[in-house]
Amino acid sequence: MTIAAMPAYNEERSIASMVVGAKNYVDQVVVVDDGSTDRTAEIAESAGAYVVRHDRNGGYGAALRTIFETARDLGADKMVIIDSDGQHDPEEIPKLLQPLSSGADLVIGSRFYNGHGQNIPAYRRAGMKVLDIATSVVGGIKVTDSQSGFRAYSRRAIDCLRIDDDGMSASSEILLQAKDNRLKVDEVEIHCSYNVERASTENPVSHGVRVLVILLQDMELRRPLYYFTLPGMVLAGVGIGIGLDLLRVFYHGGQLSYGLTLLMILMTLVGSFMAFTGIILHAISRLINQSIKRLEGQRRPRVETISAGKAKHEHRDGARNAAREN
Repeated sequence: MTIAAMPAYNEERSIASMVVGAKNYVDQVVVVDDGSTDRTAEIAESAGAYVVRHDRNGGYGAALRTIFETARDLGADKMVIIDSDGQHDPEEIPKLLQPLSSGADLVIGSRFYNGHGQNIPAYRRAGMKVLDIATSVVGGIKVTDSQSGFRAYSRRAIDCLRIDDDGMSASSEILLQAKDNRLKVDEVEIHCSYNVERASTENPVSHGVRVLVILLQDMELRRPLYYFTLPGMVLAGVGIGIGLDLLRVFYHGGQLSYGLTLLMILMTLVGSFMAFTGIILHAISRLINQSIKRLEGQRRPRVETISAGKAKHEHRDGARNAAREN
């Protein structure tokens, strides 16, 4: 089964056209209504979508988490996630699905692929570039549009990606997890329209700053041995080397340099501190990850499937028929 999924919050003006457009290219359209106060869920269901509703607004990451859980429940083999506000063109869905057939696990619809994206406001381009670099530094994965919400996922990606963050940083979190799980990532060029009503429900500056802070925090806890212990050991090693050279000079009756002596002490102390800090952060990060897994379900909004009928029954009937044939 191939599905198209959309996180939606108060998108009653655009949701019908997005659902109808996406239905032309997939077996089922899933809409996660993230606590909307308008008729988003009702309209999406009337347009033929499989609708899952949160009892309250949980955020973009919370909606994505429910999308992945729903995809697993439905037994989806391929999934495209597309914004519900009309920025993305459903006609480009096949473009993202095609690389999945060639072995890709995650396909990003990039606004900047092959040097495109000149129609995007300059301040947005600058902010996105910073986040692309930060995602690359933290996770070691290089893409041209790390914040794109138009993506396709293979069955392997659907099964292994687990989203913890509730906010907009979920886009970067997915890329970091893709690297951890050794998923094959590809990019294709897409077009994005910013001439739609309510193109974004969040200020792009505050969004960018928040995601950057989370990435930097993640860098501290994600790879502390790489970012703290390894540089600390190198720094301490250089300090010790300077100290040994000063000891050699002193042994042969030479005059010690106060500057080099202070530098040796400083490098050795700072390097040792960084090395031990990295080891401690590594231990803390493992404890935090274990705690997150235990508490994962406690902070989620309640999920209600208000149009499970046709899609879920079809999926169950298909499973039963397959079992009978076997």
